[in-house]
Amino acid sequence: MQEHKVSSRNRKKLAIPALLPLMLVIMLLAGCGNNSAADNGARNGAAQVNAAAATPSPSPEEEPEATEAPAAQAYPLVVQDELGHEVTLNAAPTKVFAPYMEDSLVVLGVKPVGQWSNKGQGQGYLQDQLGDVPLVDFTNGQLPSPEVVMSLQPDFIVLHNSYYAENGVYEQYSKIAPTYVFQQAAGDLDSSVTKLGELLGKQEEAAKGLADYRKKVEEAKTALAPHIQGKKALVIRFNSRGMFLMGGVYGGFVLAEELGITKSDLVAAENSVDLSLEVLPQIDADYIFLANDTANTGETFYKELTESALWKSIPAVQAGRVYDVDDRYWLGGGIVAYSNVIDDVLEIIVP
Repeated sequence: MQEHKVSSRNRKKLAIPALLPLMLVIMLLAGCGNNSAADNGARNGAAQVNAAAATPSPSPEEEPEATEAPAAQAYPLVVQDELGHEVTLNAAPTKVFAPYMEDSLVVLGVKPVGQWSNKGQGQGYLQDQLGDVPLVDFTNGQLPSPEVVMSLQPDFIVLHNSYYAENGVYEQYSKIAPTYVFQQAAGDLDSSVTKLGELLGKQEEAAKGLADYRKKVEEAKTALAPHIQGKKALVIRFNSRGMFLMGGVYGGFVLAEELGITKSDLVAAENSVDLSLEVLPQIDADYIFLANDTANTGETFYKELTESALWKSIPAVQAGRVYDVDDRYWLGGGIVAYSNVIDDVLEIIVP
């Protein structure tokens, strides 16, 4: 940086002991003028130096500034949930009950006071981290009673979709602890994980988890691109009630919305469609993924489908592009589940 120098006036001593008054006046006026110019020059020079110091010229060797970590959440916190309820948190929650959002809690490093389960089984792919967390029964979609939830002593309850809040459940649960309701948390992970991080004071963990996941998605899309052009995919789910074509939910969401693999026309506008043998000739998918919901005993319908002559006539079946997948995370919702689905898809499709 160049230094801005302000020159000072040269002062001359008067050599003549007595001067004419007129000449004295002229010299005094000239001196005042020089003082003013010097002062202005000093101020201008200092201003230029300060401005240069405040805004240094960019240099190619300089490292870009690191992105600031999200600010710590301040409590008390008053928010409105996605159904319009006002929710007040006086402090960061430490005893959280968020059934079927355990995947997101794991990403945030939070262990809940109880975990969703169906017929005595929690979400299998999370049990290495949640194995010691009490199971709370949600079999057949039945929500636990207020008494069961109260016994967990939560200081915050999160319901992952609006269905869970119906039939007076929200009113009952919100008397136990502040209760936040999502419309459909699994349908928008960026929003739901970010919001959950804000509510729990885990913004930094939420941002990192999402950034890592987005990086994985982009890398997978790049690897898949040469293999999925013009191809369609379909997920078929089996449980005790029947068999269903899955559209934009769970593993189907990852295939279509995250990885960009075109949906079968049969589920182009639906999240789930009942499947019967009569529909099989209409299946237009190049890749078919079978998720047998073992907790809901889908084995009977699985055999009915895969042993039928109509099934064996489908082009994807004849081409050997039918794959049994792990229902524990293909029918789950969250960063961990979706990451596992991506791993499966890459292993199956990319040589």
